[in-house]
Amino acid sequence: MCLFRRNRRKTALWEGENGKVYIIFGLGNPGRKYAGTRHNVGFDAVTALADAFGIKLSDTMLKGLSGRGIIAGQRVILVQPQTFMNLSGECVRAYADFYKVPPEQILVLCDDISLEPGKLRLRVKGSAGGHNGLKSIIANLGTSVFPRLRIGVGEKPFGWDLADHVLARFPKEEEPLIREAFKKVTEEVPLYLTEGAEAAMNRFN
Repeated sequence: MCLFRRNRRKTALWEGENGKVYIIFGLGNPGRKYAGTRHNVGFDAVTALADAFGIKLSDTMLKGLSGRGIIAGQRVILVQPQTFMNLSGECVRAYADFYKVPPEQILVLCDDISLEPGKLRLRVKGSAGGHNGLKSIIANLGTSVFPRLRIGVGEKPFGWDLADHVLARFPKEEEPLIREAFKKVTEEVPLYLTEGAEAAMNRFN
């Protein structure tokens, strides 16, 4: 009973807050088969944010698994699209339309093979860069101007198929780098929400 009351109070606080809402999407593929793979670091980064800020990912709606909460005094919705990577844009567009959130208040967390494992790079716009999840979001939103935080997963080894690389799990020696990246995400996102993209880029890029 006490837990229920606390949850109701938290929801009321969220709904009573003034100001805009940010939606943070972590890209990946649903299902145990893909858990822990390079392509799912966006999923895992959202889980890290949910754990760090006490946000429960329990709402299943609009083709996503989501939770609402407060990060650094800002109202946020954390979302893990359940559409599979190539159709991520369907979920992003559905949430953006439902909550009437413009692209500049959307933050996408995703993997990047052009960055060393664990490195972060925040950008406020740009092309898909060959990433099918971003490509789907750009197509569904009709714009490439939305913030995205790329998490490095390393280049594919010579002779490997790209799909095999991104759907593989990290070797043991890279796991600490990825864990540190998730920790940095929990530091960079609040900075981005309170001080803006430029401050976050200057500190973490």
